Amino acid sequence: MEVGDLRIPDRFERLRDLDAGALGAIVVPVASMLDVMDDRFMDMHAADRGSFTILRGQTGAGKSTFLDTVSFFRADVETIRISPSEDLVSGVLLDQVVHPRIVVLEGREALGQVSRQEIEATMHAVNQFVRSDAGRTSLVVWPTNTDDLTELLKELGGNLGGEALFGLTGPVTRFEGPDKNDYVRIAQQTVATLNDGASLDALGVSLELAEKLASESETIGSYLARIRKASVQAGNRVRRLLVKERFRLWTVVIAGNEPEGDVAALTRGGQAYADIDRLVNSTGANIVNELKQYPEMLGILGTVLDARIIHLDMVSVNAIARTFGTPTLHGLMQAQGMQTSADPSAVRRIQESDLGILLQGKPLGTRKRGPKPGQNTKDAFLKLSEISRTNDGLLNEAIGNALVGAGLIGQFKVEQSLGTDLAFFSDLYCVKDDSPIRLEFMWRAKTGRATIANYVLGKINNYGKAIGLLG
Repeated sequence: MEVGDLRIPDRFERLRDLDAGALGAIVVPVASMLDVMDDRFMDMHAADRGSFTILRGQTGAGKSTFLDTVSFFRADVETIRISPSEDLVSGVLLDQVVHPRIVVLEGREALGQVSRQEIEATMHAVNQFVRSDAGRTSLVVWPTNTDDLTELLKELGGNLGGEALFGLTGPVTRFEGPDKNDYVRIAQQTVATLNDGASLDALGVSLELAEKLASESETIGSYLARIRKASVQAGNRVRRLLVKERFRLWTVVIAGNEPEGDVAALTRGGQAYADIDRLVNSTGANIVNELKQYPEMLGILGTVLDARIIHLDMVSVNAIARTFGTPTLHGLMQAQGMQTSADPSAVRRIQESDLGILLQGKPLGTRKRGPKPGQNTKDAFLKLSEISRTNDGLLNEAIGNALVGAGLIGQFKVEQSLGTDLAFFSDLYCVKDDSPIRLEFMWRAKTGRATIANYVLGKINNYGKAIGLLG
């Protein structure tokens, strides 16, 4: 995920494509307004007729979000919307329903969006509708964000029906939106739902900054806009430091105990993005205390670096070493009593591996796994892991050859400098579609979550220092 790809909308209209599950993860109940709705529907039921209310609130307060999601918190309530081009009494509204229904007159929040003549015609239609059998369970809501339109609707409604139209609670319902104490939680849930589980930290927005922005915002919409601006600014600060190269840091974990589950626990989304929060919470190593000095930069650095953690299975690694290893690597393998004849499945295996899938631009998904590695495979890999202790560059080179041979990258270099003042080198510098990807290989006979987290954070720290972001 790049900062430019972030999705942080401040208007509900941009969220309507979400399914109910995703939307439900974002929305919080506005208890005071739900109570108002309860009272309205109880009064309507007792009066056996529909009702009308003017919902006055600031732009961005969350009126649309609330009206569209009442059903999340109140059973059997349906919300339908009538656009300015639609006739109030046409189509679905002619059908009589027994359940409570909210009918939202959208696109008419301020004078100028619709003419006075159209406003008067609509008000007459509303008055007739709420008195009809088709409208007796419907609460018609006209959202407004200006006082002049609110006053005009009050005047017209008073002349048409008065209390019979508005009910005893009055013509105007004031909407303040969710409590400010919920702003940060809403932002966290919105960002995570729309951005592969990313946290605010991953956008360069620390909890302290998020709370400060909440105190400065009048509405939830303006707050989300501030969060988006802060994340884009943080990303831009980092990108300005990457004048020579847009670094992409992918860590490939290779171990004899096949730690696929541990890798998955430290990543998020189908692109295997490194989850900085999980990494930090998974290890108590000294690197954590060092990185916590840069709370806002750490998360955004992982995002801008396109930091990913990828598992490469030992069966694929064995096949790659046999098929794509150099004569020098094969000599070391033969000295260990290993086979070095080419494995015809090597290309297919690297293409179908997690690394291969991601290099093809595809997301990782639930895939059927083959049988667990046999003892011969495990023994062979342990010998490769011994070789990696002193000659990991030869093994990394074999993987680079395999990636080229499988058509996954165009070219590569081993032990390539980051090109900065600090002398840091990437295990494998790959070029795919003229775009560089730097692979860091973690070779272990056996590893676990804490060790992986410590390794990845160490690499992020090195890259951050190299580009001058971390001190």
